Amino acid sequence: MTASALDLAFQALADPTRRAMVERLGRGPASVSDLAEPFAISLPGVVQHLKILESAGLVRSEKAGRVRTCRLEPQVLGLAEQWINDRRHDWERRLDCLGDYLDTLGDPP
Repeated sequence: MTASALDLAFQALADPTRRAMVERLGRGPASVSDLAEPFAISLPGVVQHLKILESAGLVRSEKAGRVRTCRLEPQVLGLAEQWINDRRHDWERRLDCLGDYLDTLGDPP
């Protein structure tokens, strides 16, 4: 995944409504109507959020008859998770080094 694709994923996840949709899809596929239910926004507004999630590669949807069903694309979420974990490990290492350095200073008088 390119850096710009990862940027798109994080931009899509920056919105709390889209994060809630992703969280709901984590329990399994859902129709657009089911995804819209907990939000006080119009159905076209929900569709716009889903388009952003789809363009970021986080969600895929399929239409069967009159029902559009959405599901997560775990590969992109996995790459975002890996990026976050890499940053977390880097900061843990840095903080461990700082802790070791502070231990060498001893207690203040």
